[in-house]
Amino acid sequence: MEKKHIISLTGDLASGKGETSRILIEKLGYGIYRNGQYFRKLAKDMNMSVTEFNIYVEDHPEIDRQIENSAAEYAKTNDNFIIDARLGWYAVPESFKVYLKVDVDVAAKRAFNDLDRKDTESFDTLEEQKQDMIKRANLEKERYFNLYGIRQGDISNYDLIVDTTYKTPNEVADTIIEEYEKWLNRK
Repeated sequence: MEKKHIISLTGDLASGKGETSRILIEKLGYGIYRNGQYFRKLAKDMNMSVTEFNIYVEDHPEIDRQIENSAAEYAKTNDNFIIDARLGWYAVPESFKVYLKVDVDVAAKRAFNDLDRKDTESFDTLEEQKQDMIKRANLEKERYFNLYGIRQGDISNYDLIVDTTYKTPNEVADTIIEEYEKWLNRK
């Protein structure tokens, strides 16, 4: 399989994918393809939280397939970009596949304090945020296995795993770039 100049970035909820991808875009001069924004927009358009929309999509797999196939289609005619998508690594196997992991308590705190999430994730307490994130992650894992027969959290699917719990987004991006350049140079 020929390698493409594409980094697929996935990982745990609130692991820093958005901020890391912004830094990668700046440092590499790459473009971006974001499935998550599209998913959130669909949820908002249907007046649902992202968790409610996850449940809805279970009964409407064509929506999930449409979202995931869009990344593969984009990669057919584009290069030099970041895919910020849960299954970007699966949709574009010739990409450099990165998984960002994070401690669930740290992730919940990040999400709870993220004002950009409030229109689709509004919780009164940090514990409610955490429990919703756990539920959502489990829903996604089950859906991906049922639809595609894959396990997103299986680390053998990725070229690089980075724990973002105690790293800045700049440190994460620098690690990704260093390993990406090594990957590109390997035959």
